[in-house]
Amino acid sequence: MELKARFDEENNIIWARRLEQAGCHVIYGLVGLKTHAKIILIVRLEPSGTKHYVHLGTGNYNDNTAKLYTDLGLMTANDQFGIDASAFFNLLSGYSESPVWNKLVMAQLGLREKIYSLIDNEIALARAGTGGHIIAKMNSLIDQPVIENLYEASVNGVEVELIVRGICGLKTGIEGISDNTTVRSIVGRQLEHSRIFWFSNGGDDQLYLLSADWMSRSLNDRVELFFPVESEEHITRIKALLDLYLRDNVGAYMMQSNGNYRRVRNKVDEVSA
Repeated sequence: MELKARFDEENNIIWARRLEQAGCHVIYGLVGLKTHAKIILIVRLEPSGTKHYVHLGTGNYNDNTAKLYTDLGLMTANDQFGIDASAFFNLLSGYSESPVWNKLVMAQLGLREKIYSLIDNEIALARAGTGGHIIAKMNSLIDQPVIENLYEASVNGVEVELIVRGICGLKTGIEGISDNTTVRSIVGRQLEHSRIFWFSNGGDDQLYLLSADWMSRSLNDRVELFFPVESEEHITRIKALLDLYLRDNVGAYMMQSNGNYRRVRNKVDEVSA
């Protein structure tokens, strides 16, 4: 139970007390770090043996925001995810040291380095002449080292398409630095809250979901989880969703080189204007 949850502190305290009164073992996370990861682990004894079911998401387990926010989640019975989920909860409870992960990447334990590695891979592909392409969707982008890595990617010919609803510290249209980068913000009836990261990887798609934005506080001072989407069917589905965001001409605003945003107009509006 996260007792530093903005807007939800009182509710979480009430839930924690009710759960403890019902006989549940309630864990309050690591001292000094806000636990922002969204994960559920269910362990069942079945005829075939012990089975792990894991749900990982980009949004909170909150019945109110679930009606207002757009988020993505992954439900899996993959044993490697299950082993990682068990290790994660053991780490939070103090029952184990930092594990060797199979699928999950955790902040502060390697998430920043994983992001750098994925960007560097696209840079290497672009330098080799096989192209590089990154599509990243998040709420905010203000972590300076990550921004510098994205600039380096753009300089080396990687196409970088960013969908950032809120604050973005990266500037587009800087000659020789961010020529290959676009930033758009999409504001609609629901709050765009999902964090999606796609890397072309030379045609062998790598797609990840994340509980965090690319912000210093998220990468340095919180417990977050970064996890892969590996099913071809799911990758295709989420990639189609990203393509839809990039084609949006109703709620999308594009960052201009001066830092201002201009609404993306459909062709009828452009003609009439």
